[in-house]
Amino acid sequence: MPKFGMLIDLEKCTACQACVVACAVENNLPPGNINDAQMNRIIRWLKILPISDAKSGIFKMTLIPFTCQQCSRPPCTYVCPVSATYKNPDGIIAQVYWRCIGCRYCVNACPYTIKFFNWYEPENPYKENANPDVFMREKGVTEKCLFCHHRLQRAKEAAKYKNREIGSDEYQPACVEACPSRAIVFGNMEDAQSKVAELSHSPRAFRFLEELGTSPNITYLKEIK
Repeated sequence: MPKFGMLIDLEKCTACQACVVACAVENNLPPGNINDAQMNRIIRWLKILPISDAKSGIFKMTLIPFTCQQCSRPPCTYVCPVSATYKNPDGIIAQVYWRCIGCRYCVNACPYTIKFFNWYEPENPYKENANPDVFMREKGVTEKCLFCHHRLQRAKEAAKYKNREIGSDEYQPACVEACPSRAIVFGNMEDAQSKVAELSHSPRAFRFLEELGTSPNITYLKEIK
């Protein structure tokens, strides 16, 4: 079975936020306003996380694209009382929105604080141009990055029509396609020939909060100093 993962090279990333915009447009995320920002209720499945480093005596700020880490051992799936969040056969932590009861147990269990709760009915002025492949979430559910799962289903249908297996790098999320510096690589981690699997063994590779035992499927490459 495939296990899809992502790799982000911080040496190439310019923090232009093209991936953030692509994610929002692809997944019908409503634009926020100043009131949402003040209450910390802007929904962004992918955000640019500022990390400061002053250990060397020189202050430096690194801007890191940060989204759901798609853990191999996700704590969020163990606490959901209605199994609205679960790990699917493709290794993606999925969300069943119509099943979610809004208890937010998964939000509290996630060590990466990357799940978002719809506190109110979102007002999207661009809903006439919304992506028809993505379900429009309503008030009272938790949502997160799904690696553009609808694109995976489309690729699977195309492969099934041609009676073949889906290619390792055939399916790409919107953020990967939008990155102008090609800092984001995506593919099947179980395929040793895929670029994402090869780069994940780089000496520059690291994963966030690995010590918690969540086994994230998003790998980062450190900047070259």
